[in-house]
Amino acid sequence: MTLKAIARTTILCVAAFSLADCGRLPRFVGTEPGAAREIAEQRRVDEQGRQVTTIWEALRLQRDSGDKVAVNRYLWNASLQVLDFLPVQSVDPFTGVIVTGYGTPPGGGRAYRATIYVTDPALDARSLNVSILTRSGPVAVGTQRAVEDAILTRARQLRSADRNL
Repeated sequence: MTLKAIARTTILCVAAFSLADCGRLPRFVGTEPGAAREIAEQRRVDEQGRQVTTIWEALRLQRDSGDKVAVNRYLWNASLQVLDFLPVQSVDPFTGVIVTGYGTPPGGGRAYRATIYVTDPALDARSLNVSILTRSGPVAVGTQRAVEDAILTRARQLRSADRNL
């Protein structure tokens, strides 16, 4: 045998014995049941105290009980109340999308259509996306912002009325 073959064989043997012995870590030898779990739970918090998630925990299937809605109920109800002159075509409270058909506001002659997207459970302007169209195309930015402000104002009114109960 040559010197290269001996060195290669020695390196492979050391690597094989090292990997075979990985299962016996000294911190788990001779400890009582449950200690390994406590050590693993301690390692899930980093130096800043933040929770650390392993790749396996992130990939594990989460069971959805179906009772959690991730939209703000005040924004949702205010959107339906402010745009009540538009016929509702599609509603999905779990994704926060309201799609309406064309309708004319009271005292107006132009038909509008709206799509409302409530993205967050917070009562915040960033949680509300409104898209308003006419038959000829999108409305002016000022008109869209006025409708968003009306929805936000109504949502705040609804929330304050709930707190008075």
